[in-house]
Amino acid sequence: MTKRIAVLCLTMLALAGCQTNTTDLEKSQAKNECSEIVREYLSAGKILWTSGENVVNAIRLLKPGTGQADLVGANLCSMSGDADNPPSVLLDFGQELHGGIEIVTGMFEGRAPISVQITLGESVTEAMSSVDASSATNDHAMRDFTLLLPWLGKTEIGNSGFRFARITMLDANRTLLLKEIRAISIYRDIPWVGSFTCNDERLNEIWKVGARTVHLNMQDYLWDGIKRDRLVWVGDMHPEKMTILSVFGYNEVVPKSLDMIMEITELPEWMNGISSYSMWWILIHHQWYMNNGDLDYLSANHDYIFKLLAVLRSKINEDGKEELDGDRFLDWPTSPNKGAIHAGLQSMMVLTFQAGAEIASVLEKSELASDYNKTVELLKRHIPDPNGNKSGAALMALSGLADPVEINDNLLAVDPLSGISTFFGFYVLQARAEAGDYKGAMDVIRNYWGAMLDLGATTFWEDFDLDWAKNTGRIDAMPSEGQDDIHADYGNYCYVVSINPNLGDLEWAEGSYPTPMGPIKIRHEKQKDGSIKSDIEVPKGVRLVKI
Repeated sequence: MTKRIAVLCLTMLALAGCQTNTTDLEKSQAKNECSEIVREYLSAGKILWTSGENVVNAIRLLKPGTGQADLVGANLCSMSGDADNPPSVLLDFGQELHGGIEIVTGMFEGRAPISVQITLGESVTEAMSSVDASSATNDHAMRDFTLLLPWLGKTEIGNSGFRFARITMLDANRTLLLKEIRAISIYRDIPWVGSFTCNDERLNEIWKVGARTVHLNMQDYLWDGIKRDRLVWVGDMHPEKMTILSVFGYNEVVPKSLDMIMEITELPEWMNGISSYSMWWILIHHQWYMNNGDLDYLSANHDYIFKLLAVLRSKINEDGKEELDGDRFLDWPTSPNKGAIHAGLQSMMVLTFQAGAEIASVLEKSELASDYNKTVELLKRHIPDPNGNKSGAALMALSGLADPVEINDNLLAVDPLSGISTFFGFYVLQARAEAGDYKGAMDVIRNYWGAMLDLGATTFWEDFDLDWAKNTGRIDAMPSEGQDDIHADYGNYCYVVSINPNLGDLEWAEGSYPTPMGPIKIRHEKQKDGSIKSDIEVPKGVRLVKI
């Protein structure tokens, strides 16, 4: 149940009709310099469970702390060792975070350190299970470990993704005195420039959780997940990057991550070993330039971009069919469907060479731009069958290999919540918007991502099937008898701005969108006659085109 990406921030604005382009942007750009990674100390909001009478005054641990031991030692929490029933307490810090645990101790009897076990979890049941008895391992980030606590001192430890923490005293015949247990939350202290609000509070909450999911992953690099998969996976970066552009604007974590992957991937190898992920890398570069207008950064990477496009061109046969090797991957639910994967990869080749042609034009490589456009025409001679799969079909609609309305009517709008993934849900929503089915897209957001909120999620999950929610409890409580455990049992990017509002069934929506010249502020309100009144504020240097 690791957290992956938020696919909703840009989608919400796309549904409201906001599109950006930097063709006429002045060369200068105002980059956000506030990207310092900070540490914040948080006391728990709830005690969800204790082991019994051997834990006394656990409520003390909810008191705001200072991080400082003292000689007064008044009103402390005590844990009395018991070999048969080790004293233990389960804390809820209220929301998913990245970081560790700080423990401040008192003057317990005997000055020898006392051994404790720390078990972190993204759900109650994970925090209540050890790695030996759970599918949630210590891979990537330690979530279950032991340590020694000093007499009258402070210990900080841990580097994981978690909301819940269980502290268990392991030494029998000793008494541990605890002054404080706080979570250490580590995140980038950057402003949320973009915004979205509307008359539907469920959509508002989904937008916030989506933005926060990506914010947590913006650490030293842009990670795929805040706990289990703390790697730079380029495919997952694409919707993450779109969220960053929609909420935070420019941030150095994106180019830093793109450069790291480029430096460790020697051509003709594929990034992360996956051919589609090398294409996502080019598509991210294209969108990053289109939003930020950073010609110097695009120019600095042109050699690798064009050489990668040459490798991709060598994987197209004379009939225009892609013959990509490496790991042929779109998203996890699509993995068994080879026909759908081919449809998706064919579509991605079209999108990638379209982006390559625009990049070549920007860099005044007219001959290359012409060659890439010819490659697009060659690719469009081969029209694959998405084989009933929404992910592959969505990419076909977005690439122009299929008509968006037909794709939507015949596949995307049929049983709309099945076959959706948290990764490719972004492209499904885009494709439905392309078909004009804004109401259908918003219903998917409400019912698919909203279902995770109903189960207690404070960030969105890597993998989710709506069927899993039929007989499961919330992640912030122990499952009742007869219920499934959702966590343990399941899981398999002058500005020219065009405004074309589509409110679907909403009465109003408003938000802001970051640009290098400052945020664009938009409010759309449906009138009694069905028309839409728009109030739009654009910063100096931005030209508005209203469609």
